[in-house]
Amino acid sequence: MVNLEKVNKGDYSNKTLMTSFTHFPEVPVIDFLKHAGNILKNPLPFHQKNFEALGDTFRLNLGLGNSVVFSRDPEFAIYALRDNQKNFKKTDIQTKDLAKYVGHGLLTSEGENWKTQRKLIQPAFHKKNLYSLLEVMVEAIDKELERIEVDTPIDIFPIFNDLAFKVVVKSLFSDAINAEEISRLQHITEETQKMLVKELRQPYKKWWFVLSGELKRNLNLSQEARDLLIGIIKRRQNSDSESKDLLDMLMALTYEDGSKMDQEQLIDEILILFIAGHETTSNALSFTIQLIGQEEHVQEKLVSEIDQLVDHSFFDILKESKYTDNVIQESMRLFPPVYFIDRQNIERDSFKGFEIPPGTTLLFSVHQIHRNASNWENPTQFKPERFQASRSVSNFYFPFGAGPRKCIGNNFAMYEIMLTIHRLLKTYKIEQVNKEIEIQPLISLKPKNAIVKFSKR
Repeated sequence: MVNLEKVNKGDYSNKTLMTSFTHFPEVPVIDFLKHAGNILKNPLPFHQKNFEALGDTFRLNLGLGNSVVFSRDPEFAIYALRDNQKNFKKTDIQTKDLAKYVGHGLLTSEGENWKTQRKLIQPAFHKKNLYSLLEVMVEAIDKELERIEVDTPIDIFPIFNDLAFKVVVKSLFSDAINAEEISRLQHITEETQKMLVKELRQPYKKWWFVLSGELKRNLNLSQEARDLLIGIIKRRQNSDSESKDLLDMLMALTYEDGSKMDQEQLIDEILILFIAGHETTSNALSFTIQLIGQEEHVQEKLVSEIDQLVDHSFFDILKESKYTDNVIQESMRLFPPVYFIDRQNIERDSFKGFEIPPGTTLLFSVHQIHRNASNWENPTQFKPERFQASRSVSNFYFPFGAGPRKCIGNNFAMYEIMLTIHRLLKTYKIEQVNKEIEIQPLISLKPKNAIVKFSKR
């Protein structure tokens, strides 16, 4: 019998104990097939039921020799994402399925290519560089907030979806892109993501996607986006003026040998910024505004903080908005836009007495980790004050991932969300419409029927 306490402390070697390790509890394929329809619409209730029945980690048998290990164990997540991250790579979901639409940028690359690109691009996302983009960000935010209608229930997601995309585009290209190009890029980004969701949720229709031409149409859209970006890059290269936007920063970066990114790699990184930089932010904003509308005391405290910073610079607003930061973090705890993190181990591994054969697909449920009573007191309650506590939450809080592959744009996203809340609450009061916040789990955790009502302050 294996002493799990000694295993966890590292007192046994994997080689010695491999034959003694047990297998993860398993959900049989018949259960998966029985609930396939509901899983297609929303897999979270099915997974929650299995977590409650089988514990923090279980294997889902998908049939035909395929399976996925789901886990809400934060220690397991830290092990795979940080402590032993060299043995865990991203799965084909990102490195192949997503990559065929957006190329091999930071989000979809692996190994030495990822290391090289991360080292190159990291400086562009340092806080001091992002500060130079604040005015551009606020200009784009203010323009989109003008679309808000008062004294009538409205769905805020379309507004925030456009806002987040415009902020990314303007931060990348400033004035080097026109409205028609922005609209087309947004359309292509959203259409290819919808196609990817279909492919992942309905793998049995792969033949139909090919035969019907639907896959080819979406791949053609991706190529159209690349061609459009080539034109923008060439215009910038032929320009004599400096824009000091992200495109300028990315084009100026040099590898250790003094060379710069080639055009294809630059486009890959830009496409990744569209995907990672707009959808997750628009989701987080939509959930946060709904939560603020539900809790009047939270809104009053936010307005009080905003009033104290009304004449401050954007830099000082970001620095001093402590309670706003707590509200955003608590919102992303309850509704993490990236609600699953995928990994696959390269070599045989083990954790807490369980064997992990090579090539095991792992899905860490950020949604469940963030709502587990073992990690959080009253986990389903919206309590921003919990982030004022002195204890660290880093070992069970993963809105931007963890370890070396933690999201490079986390500061960019936080700045954008914080500034949007400030600009919004300076003018409007948020009123609750729906009692419950609805979700739509796709590639990211999206809001559904995000209806609120605004009134002038």
